[in-house]
Amino acid sequence: MRLETLAIHGGNIVTDSEKPVIQPITLSTTFIHQEDSMIYSRANNPNRASLENLLAKLEQGADAAAFSSGNAAGVSVFQALEPGSHIIAPDDMYHGLKKGIQTLFAGVLEASFVDMTDLDKVEQAFKSNTKLIWVETPSNPLLKISDIEAISRLAKAHGAILACDNTFATPVFQNPILFGADIVMHSSTKYFGGHSDILGGALITKSKNEFWEKIKNVQITGGAVPSPMDCYYLCRSIKTLPYRMKGHAEHAMVLANYLSQNSKIEKVFYPGLKAHPGHEIAAKQMSGFGGILSFQVKEGADAADRLISKLKYYTNATSLGGVESLIERRAASEGPDTLTPQNLIRLSLGLEHLDDLLEDFEEALK
Repeated sequence: MRLETLAIHGGNIVTDSEKPVIQPITLSTTFIHQEDSMIYSRANNPNRASLENLLAKLEQGADAAAFSSGNAAGVSVFQALEPGSHIIAPDDMYHGLKKGIQTLFAGVLEASFVDMTDLDKVEQAFKSNTKLIWVETPSNPLLKISDIEAISRLAKAHGAILACDNTFATPVFQNPILFGADIVMHSSTKYFGGHSDILGGALITKSKNEFWEKIKNVQITGGAVPSPMDCYYLCRSIKTLPYRMKGHAEHAMVLANYLSQNSKIEKVFYPGLKAHPGHEIAAKQMSGFGGILSFQVKEGADAADRLISKLKYYTNATSLGGVESLIERRAASEGPDTLTPQNLIRLSLGLEHLDDLLEDFEEALK
């Protein structure tokens, strides 16, 4: 099946005897004992099985594990590592997972945060106990582009696992496994959910190996799993994912070009722009450049806040990937230890009419 067909049909496994067109929600927490049956919903559930089957196929992997949040998914990878392991992670990455590495695993795991766009720095960061490289491309919030294939070669040369956060790109625009990633991570809260009303996370593996079994053990024994209702709604939302992503990316490209030509904007970060330092790599490993962009306002943080306050169709809120446009001054959300420039605004382009989104910025920037 091609992507659009897979998104619609790949998560619809009907076991009901009445054969409904859409899979029903199975709320039971326990199941009658019989051969090869499900036993308890923390371990498995028909709706979660459908979601995981769909996610594995979308990312062209061997298996998937769904979690109750993106952080729960990411943290499970770190939990599966042996104590004393060393992680190489991006200097620009989602602050929630970075905080998790620095606080939850302090004294248990080592971590080096490096510029993943510089392969020499990645190479220099390896230690004898390096077990995992974590890549986030495009990155949050600076939209840095990492060369997945090149970093994969480095990981394999050092016997390390390569995990890639593919939340911004989604499998519509990027399949990290095809470029050598061993594990793909998603915050399914974002584009998979698509409507800012479902919390979730997911991991997809290239192969069912020993490390993947450790992750599955964290998922099932730890129990940070999504509800049947959340799994059902994620499968429903993913049906429109390919078409939503095309609209998000189209709007982001137009806004990126518009903002890059405005005299009040210092800099625009969007890999679809040819001036972006990672544009060539993005064009090689992505079929589209996504719906997120960031930009810096020339007059500083106060001017950025004033600009946000004047917009009508962009909601000042954290998160991204919904059908509504969201905007925030990112450093204000990340806290006092942030490395994000104070004048940087992150913008998640929604699916409102493009002319309304442009006119809104034109008025606010006057």
